[in-house]
Amino acid sequence: MPVNFEDYLISKKIDSTAFHLAEPTLCESWKLEFEQMHPDSFTAQKLYLINPIRRKYILKINPIKTAPSTVINESSITAKQEEIVSKPVVAKPVFRPKPKMN
Repeated sequence: MPVNFEDYLISKKIDSTAFHLAEPTLCESWKLEFEQMHPDSFTAQKLYLINPIRRKYILKINPIKTAPSTVINESSITAKQEEIVSKPVVAKPVFRPKPKMN
């Protein structure tokens, strides 16, 4: 749960610095309201206002570097396939509608 307004904006994927520089009065009024209520209540109150702000001031997140991918041999694939035990085939029941009697 976000503790301060900047963390809240980050959790909503809003760039807080760009938002504050472009619309300082709106940002300050939101910050004052946020400090006076629970974050869930703030979200519920500003639900339809958050998305346009999010689209205007998109938070750019740096991609996380991952380890290089490993090469998979065909022999390792066949060994894994042999380890997997298949389930026995069970016939599914067939449901037939009752005939209508008039």
